[in-house]
Amino acid sequence: MESNMVGWFEVPVIDMERAKKFYEAVFDIAISVHDLDGLRMGWFPSAPGKSGAMGSLVQHGSYIPSDTKGPVLYFSCKDLSLELGRVEGAGGTVLQAKKEIGDGHGFMALLKDTEGNRIALHSQL
Repeated sequence: MESNMVGWFEVPVIDMERAKKFYEAVFDIAISVHDLDGLRMGWFPSAPGKSGAMGSLVQHGSYIPSDTKGPVLYFSCKDLSLELGRVEGAGGTVLQAKKEIGDGHGFMALLKDTEGNRIALHSQL
């Protein structure tokens, strides 16, 4: 394989402004929103030449948030305790507190965003 399997991700949203505010607050980033013929996308900042997939928030009738169905997206963090500590203040819910994965794989936590999506955080600390 020449690269990691995941090359792009999309997070379904119902309310783009609410979701944008949540993700910007939790991750301390800026998201740029673009309307592509009725498909609204909130692009996460990218780091060209760095590892990891790029992605976007997406608002469209065919994108339905879920906290129980579909894949779980893991956001990489230096120390997930920082982002996890901002979840509830930004309107989200902590579903699973920080826990060690084991075998040197670091730590993870689960949360529900303001749109109803289940996402995860991962860090080595």
